[in-house]
Amino acid sequence: MRALIIGGVGGMGQGVARDLIKQEQVTQVILADLYPDPERLSKKLQESKKTSLIKMDVNDHGAMVEAFGKVDVVINTAGPFYKTAVPVARAAVAAKVNYIDICDDYEGTQILFDSEIDQMAREAGITVLTGMGSDPGTNNVLVKWYADRLDTVEEIFLYWVVSIAELAGAAWDHSLHMTLGKIPQYMDGKLVHVEGGTGEVAEQFLEPLGTCHVRYVGHPQPITLPKYIKGVKNIIIKGALIPLWVDELIKEQKETGLLSTEPMEIKGKTIIPYDLALKLWETIPQGRDNGPQSSGLKVIVKGTRKGKKVTYTADMVGRMAPGTGLPASIAALMMDAGEVTVKGVVAPEGCIDPDKFLGAFLKRGARIHQTEKIDSMFETNG
Repeated sequence: MRALIIGGVGGMGQGVARDLIKQEQVTQVILADLYPDPERLSKKLQESKKTSLIKMDVNDHGAMVEAFGKVDVVINTAGPFYKTAVPVARAAVAAKVNYIDICDDYEGTQILFDSEIDQMAREAGITVLTGMGSDPGTNNVLVKWYADRLDTVEEIFLYWVVSIAELAGAAWDHSLHMTLGKIPQYMDGKLVHVEGGTGEVAEQFLEPLGTCHVRYVGHPQPITLPKYIKGVKNIIIKGALIPLWVDELIKEQKETGLLSTEPMEIKGKTIIPYDLALKLWETIPQGRDNGPQSSGLKVIVKGTRKGKKVTYTADMVGRMAPGTGLPASIAALMMDAGEVTVKGVVAPEGCIDPDKFLGAFLKRGARIHQTEKIDSMFETNG
């Protein structure tokens, strides 16, 4: 298998590449990046005979189509995905090559499903798998695994926490953008839009994270999960950047207009406040508490089985780059093995076999803490 990774020099791209080069069936991993500096690569990737570097701009459609035509799968790890998911997927479809991304921006996901890209991919006989990272990605597959064990699924809660000690580059753009404006949630059986960054609740994560305050964020699952998990009433996704001071400062910036995307005049010059805030976040964390080198996920699925209420809970904690990169690598290998058969645009829960994926994920050292709670629907307390 020959793979090309867009954003291959970044942390997420390298997380994918490090797993791929270990696989016997993988013969070539091309790391395509706007800044293809070999010094940015880990030692293992620098020394691997399977890897090579090329310069790639996601705005150069022709160059992407030409490069994509020489590989078996394109894996897009270059965020922010509200800017990159659509152009890269469009180029992959034009080159008639399977595509995977780790898109965590709902806007890109919505366009992929609603645009001509879906029909073009079907006609080309290829798969456009979007959101195959950690969140979305692994947690979508866990939801499907639990849903398959229930008669009905009523509620899905997805919570995540990322320490800013793990943030770099485009991840800051996504982290600010996901709180802006009205963002999708799935409530009472329909897609609704709520104010980003609101709805704060305290949730318990595995150590060393502990209790974290999560809020509504703009991720794709309220859009994708109802397509595949029928009858579900609520799909709520909330996230947080830790330590707590980070989200508190972002909230203050939003309330004071510093995250506005509307142009404004200052001393005769036109600026976009959002661009200024994004630049400031490159240095704001310096000298402050940046939290642990860990991030976390929590998945809660509530439903019924044989007349009883069932609640599944899964918790994970670990480093963000491998946690996001491994799912995309595993999906690419499953594609190569013919285990992903859906053509057109699809989310992980719509095409990835949960048992095979989770088996491969756990084999690579992942740890998932799971609980199952069963209550009779007819029991009363008192």
